[in-house]
Amino acid sequence: MTDAPALRTTVLHADGKRRCPWPREDIPLYVDYHDTEWGVPEWDDRALFEKLILDGFQAGLSWITILRKRDAFRAAFDGFEPEKIARYDAGKVEALMQDAGIVRNRAKIESAIPSARAYLKIQEGEGFANYLWSFFDGAPLQNGIRHMGEMPAQTPLSMKISKDLKARGFNFCGPTIVYAFAQAVGMVNDHLVDCCRHAECAALSYRKDPHGRA
Repeated sequence: MTDAPALRTTVLHADGKRRCPWPREDIPLYVDYHDTEWGVPEWDDRALFEKLILDGFQAGLSWITILRKRDAFRAAFDGFEPEKIARYDAGKVEALMQDAGIVRNRAKIESAIPSARAYLKIQEGEGFANYLWSFFDGAPLQNGIRHMGEMPAQTPLSMKISKDLKARGFNFCGPTIVYAFAQAVGMVNDHLVDCCRHAECAALSYRKDPHGRA
């Protein structure tokens, strides 16, 4: 999930649609993210890398804070191209620490470098998307959550993925971060069942073969 919601069930918005309680109606950016991105199965390697890094930056913050800075992050981190991030040096880190458009946390900035290198190693093998989706047997988990009290912060599976990512060299990928990541990229469909997006995201679910073809 993202931020802790004040309401625990779906909320009826002015447009007549029921949505999860966390995207505040008075923040169009958040509503759009909920309606177009969150819970949509993502199969692109680089996009998955970007989201995992951004979720690491979110630790201790709200997702809307990161979402508002996402374009600045993309500019600062060279479009989240792992090949470039893997070559960052101390000078680049210092430059990023001076960039007011991003979250200037040295540990999080520095952690992106070994994470990019770990990503590139995985890419040499099965590919990052196939690696991550293999934990889900290639298809999203369809949860039937009715209210926020049923939604876990982490699961045994997110703990397993977190452990494996860390063993491969990734940082800022604890089980809570990994679960939030899995929700966001559609590996888990955690839209509440009464949310207008639950069925829509479920309809997007499909399986890929080991070679990444639809």
